[in-house]
Amino acid sequence: MPPMTAIGSKNITLLDGAVGTELARRGVDTSGPAWSARAVISAPDVLTAIHSDYAAAGATVHTAATFRTRPQNVGGDWRELTRDAVFLARDAVPKSHRVAGSIGPVEDCYRPDLSPPDAFPQHVAMAEQLALAGVDLLLVETFANPDEAVQAVTAALSTGLPVWCALSSGYRGDLLDAGQLIEAAWRLGELGVAHVLVNCTPLPQTTEILGGLRELGLSFGAYANAYGHWPDVGQPHSEGAVSRYVAEVRRWVAHGARVVGGCCGTGPAHIRAISKELDTR
Repeated sequence: MPPMTAIGSKNITLLDGAVGTELARRGVDTSGPAWSARAVISAPDVLTAIHSDYAAAGATVHTAATFRTRPQNVGGDWRELTRDAVFLARDAVPKSHRVAGSIGPVEDCYRPDLSPPDAFPQHVAMAEQLALAGVDLLLVETFANPDEAVQAVTAALSTGLPVWCALSSGYRGDLLDAGQLIEAAWRLGELGVAHVLVNCTPLPQTTEILGGLRELGLSFGAYANAYGHWPDVGQPHSEGAVSRYVAEVRRWVAHGARVVGGCCGTGPAHIRAISKELDTR
């Protein structure tokens, strides 16, 4: 396929930033296997405020806190927690915005070796529950095992909803190399995902991978991990760190990215700065 050409900023979708790490930054306990899902019960007001803050910052697609609302993480009430997480996001943002249902790996996103050989039934159950909860799209995210990503995407597509899929090299950048991720992206594009994304991957590596993705002719984008990869800018929420993040987003857009946002370590300040950057293009 021919390389994708650069696009105007009006055609770029601004995704929100991190939910889990932002909950922790605001003092919410995210320990244990439930992680961000704990907040659906323990701190719904904080979770709602985070969604609202991202909307005010300029995001128009908001990810419900369903990444860990699986039975093995939250127990028998997983369906109710999944539904409630979607409702909290929906109530917090303008009606014209879209809510994405997050589908993560069955096991640990940083341990692709633990992916079960047949994860399809579990992904079908989650996808169907998210569809029942009324999400606008399904975000299959943070997958470092391409085979499980294919199963999750296939399950998500069975609902008839639009499906985006985000592959990850991990916060250290050592789980998938650029070649492996690009090959996996091609497989997902063949399945019919709306966008192939790179997430929870170090900033410089994310930019490098997007340079390769553009050659596939797919619609693509990214939301990177902001922790620990720019030693000269201090904390990921410092003014310098936000500026460096936006500088990389500028390169993503130059490569042809159609979806941009933030993953772990990002917050409303990052999304606000990205929104301003897109508005001035």
